[in-house]
Amino acid sequence: MSKVPVKNIKGDSVGDFDVADNLLVLDKGDHAVHEAVVAYQAAQRAGTASTKSKSEVNGSGKKPWKQKGLGRARAGYKQSNVWRGGYVAHGPKPRDYSKKMNKSTARLAFARAFSAKVEQGDITVIDELILSAPKTKEFTAVLKNLGLDRGALFIVDETSDNLLLATRNIQNVEVATAKLVNIYQLLRYKNVIVTKAGMEALLERIG
Repeated sequence: MSKVPVKNIKGDSVGDFDVADNLLVLDKGDHAVHEAVVAYQAAQRAGTASTKSKSEVNGSGKKPWKQKGLGRARAGYKQSNVWRGGYVAHGPKPRDYSKKMNKSTARLAFARAFSAKVEQGDITVIDELILSAPKTKEFTAVLKNLGLDRGALFIVDETSDNLLLATRNIQNVEVATAKLVNIYQLLRYKNVIVTKAGMEALLERIG
């Protein structure tokens, strides 16, 4: 049984959260984590780069000058890819960069990343995260109480308007739900703060 420290939003320790060892994956899944991160980053690419091929560049088929006698290099058409304004040889076209990933591999990758965070002591559980108003100042006080001067990922069971509005202008702070948090978010932040309800949802997702 692994124990994760539990605190309140004032930074006081209020116990431990038990995580069953059979839910943690520590002996496999490193390559799955790599695949999941690559797939996530590939999916973020817009894939909108586009250049004109030979048939798409405006211009006539007339020969710019005669073949011989001028001492100039031979030229057959104005749309040449070696000329300014010409077509681009083998240039990029709009495409989808997303990669297919099996559900079982994605599940293993997430479980491995989460287990590593638990093992390294990077996860802290808080009993709840409720703000009385959508004030950045109120959430900044929570960060200070928890000693998070370099930001963190906050995982909750369900988000609220107050929480989203209070955190949107703070650098290096991200809020995600336990159902939708992805492996890239989990690995990006050194400190991960999870509410009790969020932690139970994460364990259910892994199990």
